[in-house]
Formats: sequence, C-alpha cells, structure tokens
Amino acid sequence: MRVFILALLLTSACSKLSEVGKEPSFSQVEGSYQHHAMYTTPMPEFAEPTGPTEASSLWTAKSGSLFGDRRAGQRGDILTVVIEINDKAEISNSSGRSRSGSQSMAIPSLFGIPQRLNKKLPTGASMDDAVSTSSDSAFAGQGSVKRNEKLTLRVAATVVEELPNGVLRIEGQQEVRVNFELRELIVTGYVRPTDISRQNEITYDRIAGARISYGGRGQISDVQQPRYGQQIAETVLPF
Repeated sequence: MRVFILALLLTSACSKLSEVGKEPSFSQVEGSYQHHAMYTTPMPEFAEPTGPTEASSLWTAKSGSLFGDRRAGQRGDILTVVIEINDKAEISNSSGRSRSGSQSMAIPSLFGIPQRLNKKLPTGASMDDAVSTSSDSAFAGQGSVKRNEKLTLRVAATVVEELPNGVLRIEGQQEVRVNFELRELIVTGYVRPTDISRQNEITYDRIAGARISYGGRGQISDVQQPRYGQQIAETVLPF
C-alpha cells in the first residue's frame, strides 16, 4: 500500500515537473464532440434558384439568403451562448430550544420495609425520597449565507446531438492563453431550437441541464492551490 501511494505521488510530481518553465498546453479539439459532429456532418449545399419567379424575387427562405433563417438546427451547426449571470442570495435563520424536567419518587411506607431499610442505610440516607432526578438542556443555533456572483461571457457552441424529441445537445469550449496562464470556459446543456434567437444566440437561462465551468490553469492557479501533501493531510487527519 505504501509503495502504491509513493508511486502515485511520484507520478503526479513528475507530471508537474514536466510543465516547469512551459506555458500550459491547450486541450485538443480533435476527437471532441464538437469536432466529431462537424467532421461527420456535411455542410448543406445551397441550390441555385431556378425558374423565373425565384430568379426575379428578392425574397427567399434559404438560410444562405439575406433574410433566411440562420439559426442552428442540426448536428454540426454553431450557435452563440450568452452568459450573463448576476445572482444574489441572502439566507439567515436562527433557532432555539430549551427543555427542563424533574422527577422524584418516594416510598414513605411499604409494609414497614422503608423504615427497616432506613436503619441500615448510612447516616443522612433515607428511603423517604428514594429516587430524585432533574434535567435541563438548552440549544441555540444561528446561521447565515450571503452570495453574490456576476459573470458575463459569450462563447460559441456546437450542436453535437439531435435528440428524438427535437431537443439539441450543445457543447462549447474556449481557451485563451495569456503568458503562462490559461483561461478555460466550458458550456454544455440542452436547448430547444425555438429558443434560439434570430441572431443565432441563446441565453444561459434557456439551457436545460446547463453546465458552465470558468476557470484556469497555469502558474498563478498552481500557487493559489494548496500542495498535494497538505490536501491529503487535511483529509486524513481527524483533528
């Protein structure tokens, strides 16, 4: 067991040491759901208008036209996800509880038995008050939660799957590297084609099962995280 833990620590340390002096690497797009969806789905071909009516008309319903519907609607299409989160929550509660009780049992006379026992009991002891108990407990609790989150982002997502009921599963990933720090944004979820706007955009509150991750990797993120040994010690130690 010790050998396994030591090998695991050495492996994780070596993986970190290999990144010393290097900028964080990007995640590979090839092999992802986005790449697979666009790679296996051919782009639609727009047929040239035929006939005297279409040739002389300024209006056409094709997606490639000026007034056509450019919204994403099938596997491999791209749409823009608008994330504007400005949430604020405040919760405060308090509770209190108190309880007191007392019991006593006396046997002043029972066929003369208490009197006989009183003679054999130590000085000061008596069966007149055989049992006497009392209890008193009190509890008070108070808690509060205050959160304020604000996030404004825009990211392009790809339709990776069309469900049988017409709902689209989307997935978007964006990475921006500045010096030795990599900023990463991931968005996944399910959307209805009717919720996509004419600008081919959808807001985060219309994404069912939305999973939004905004973080980073790099030297600054590593410094802000406690070392592996400290994390293990905080998890294992009971005190």
